[in-house]
Order: sequence, then structure tokens, then C-alpha cells
Amino acid sequence: MSTIKLSKFHSNKLLLSSKTKKAGRNNTGKITVRHQGGGEKQFYRHINWSRQESSGIISNFEYDPNRSALLAKLYHPEEKNNLQTSYILAPKGLKIFDKVTKYTSLTKNIALLPGDCTLIGNFEAGDFIHAVENVPNSVPIFARSAGTYCQILQHDSKDYAKIRLPSGSQRLIPVTAKATLGVIANEEHNLKILAKAGRSRWLNRRPSVRGVAMNPVDHPHGGGQGKTKGGRPSVTPYSLPTKGQPTKNPRKKNSLILSPRKIKRK
Repeated sequence: MSTIKLSKFHSNKLLLSSKTKKAGRNNTGKITVRHQGGGEKQFYRHINWSRQESSGIISNFEYDPNRSALLAKLYHPEEKNNLQTSYILAPKGLKIFDKVTKYTSLTKNIALLPGDCTLIGNFEAGDFIHAVENVPNSVPIFARSAGTYCQILQHDSKDYAKIRLPSGSQRLIPVTAKATLGVIANEEHNLKILAKAGRSRWLNRRPSVRGVAMNPVDHPHGGGQGKTKGGRPSVTPYSLPTKGQPTKNPRKKNSLILSPRKIKRK
């Protein structure tokens, strides 16, 4: 599906940690998230979000079961400790033996390449970026899935830059926040066909029953003679609106959000 070829080497055990299966249950054993259970045993890959090292060389690409994006393993030859490797999200156009660099100061006219991490103030208008921080020196929260990206629209002032998010909304982000150049690879992830029910079970997904096939006591859509929608908008089993209705509180305003996200009506 992707042009990036994954490596067959084993992952570095120092970058992994075990995951406890929850099966959608809370600390009391009650199911709080439906349709979860089973699945292959997984290890969590620790991503180098802060990019402490100044540079690194791409050694290989790996699959991550915890996210849709692929991972690129960096080798840091200048590090003297045991941990000379780290993971970053793999952007498009990156190849093995490419060098990625981190720039920590506001400097104009930097020749940036895909995978380079720097402050938002160093990007030009029109650049595609990913792994964008909301506030400086924090964990990136925007554009972390496969095929996603943010775009620099303009630098409004010395303190903020206007950015278009993957949702289509526009917001102001401090120029001292970090981001990485490029579009995240594996953009055809949403076109993957599972082909059988067992493959869905491998991914920790249990079967789901349609609400219209239930009894009225089990779901708001249940009951009726044959197929019926009940004469009401589609809702969840807890009578909350679904089908893309916004659930954000309109009273909570954020001055940094210039335009709301584009709602896709079904």
C-alpha cells in the first residue's frame, strides 16, 4: 500500500514497553467501551516527540500496531549511552540513510528537508507540516495519523502563525512551538480491506450488532415491524446524537480558533 518498505529487523527492546489488555473495561470490570476484546499481543513503541538529539540517520522503517502511521528509526552516532536509537513518525519522501535535523532557534532561510524538526516560525507560508505542538515544549497533538498534515497559511505577527488543521479549521499557534516538515506516509491506510472477520479480531475489534436489529429495551432504534428508523435522528445506545452532529459546547470559546472545523454531513 505504501511506497515505504518496512524492515524485517526486530525492534529495539529499550524502546518498547508492554501493554495490559483492557477489553474496554474500567477498573471495576465494567464495559465502558463496546466492541473491544481479544487481539494480538502488542508492545507500545515510545516515540521521540521532543526530538532531544540534534540530528539522526534513518536506519529503517517499522510498523506500529498502536497507530496508523509508520515509524522511522533514527540512529544517533553522537550519543554515547546505550540508547542510540529512537522512533519518529515517517513522512513521505524519507529514505534509508537520510539525515534529519532539529533546529531550536528562530532563523530565516533554513533549507529544510522532510523529517526536519524546527520551530513553526522557521517554516514558510504554504509548507506542509505534521506532529504540531499546541503550546511550546509540549507533546504534539495535531496531524499524527497516516496521510495527515497541517499547512502554514501565514505569519500574522511575531508571536503567532495561522495554520490550517486536518479538520479544515484555522487556528493560531505560537511560532515557538515545534513541528516537523512533510506529510505523514501510509496515506492509503484508509483504503485497506480486512477481507475477513478474523482479521478484525486480530485488531482487538469484536463484532457489533445494529441497533435496528435489537429490542426496544436494548437500543433506542430497536423494535418495530421489520426495518424501521423509528422516526427520529440516529442516536447511540445512550441516546446521544450520532451521524456527525457536533458535540462541542458552543459556550466554550477559544480565541486562537479563527474558523471552526468543517462538518461532514452523511
